Amino acid sequence: MATLTALPEIAHPHIAHTPGTCGGKPRIAGTRIKVSLIAREYEQDGLSPHQIAEAHPHLTLAQIHAALSYFYDHQAEIAEELEAEAATLASFI
Repeated sequence: MATLTALPEIAHPHIAHTPGTCGGKPRIAGTRIKVSLIAREYEQDGLSPHQIAEAHPHLTLAQIHAALSYFYDHQAEIAEELEAEAATLASFI
């Protein structure tokens, strides 16, 4: 019987985690655009990568796709971040 092995960690060179920048949350390197923002615009708002690039003209499609790749590799982490952000916003309403 074959056994499943864990996949190796995938490198995401366009993604940075820096303590003190965006709360240490994953973001597109060289920017303050968090992966969670790109994920929300794609998943919840229904924007295509090209529409996201139009909304953030300083980002390349490669950076946007890297953010989406990171999101899909870390869905639980990003979903938790999005839920926390939504709860924070709801507390102001």
